Amino acid sequence: MNITINIKDGVPIYRQIANQVRYMVASGILLPGEEISPVRSLALSLNVTPNTVVKAYDELEAVGVIFKRRGAGTYISDEQTPLADRERKRIVEARIDGLLAEAHQLDFSATELLSLFTQRQSALNSAKDSNKKARQKHD
Repeated sequence: MNITINIKDGVPIYRQIANQVRYMVASGILLPGEEISPVRSLALSLNVTPNTVVKAYDELEAVGVIFKRRGAGTYISDEQTPLADRERKRIVEARIDGLLAEAHQLDFSATELLSLFTQRQSALNSAKDSNKKARQKHD
């Protein structure tokens, strides 16, 4: 799990962790049932206190993104709850809003933006298929 934090961001560190996990789940980088980094390991790698990671994980568990198995680890939820679905939608909407604002500033038309979106989606799907095949081959 590749998480980076920015202490100059102004966003609390626990929220940066939670947001990045949400994004990785929404984008398919983290898959249902996949185990995520233990609290102590992630805290050590990010050079933060374990309580910071616990707070992020608690927030993620509250919205149904992850679940904990006592003594066995923390995992990405298998089933999407309505709250998790809303969270996925919220993430995508926020990114679309940012993209639209930037595209407007750069004088991109809706047609140009849609064409670019389609091209990038095709590239992403190809990369996702390659990753999936590599995972299956590894298993």
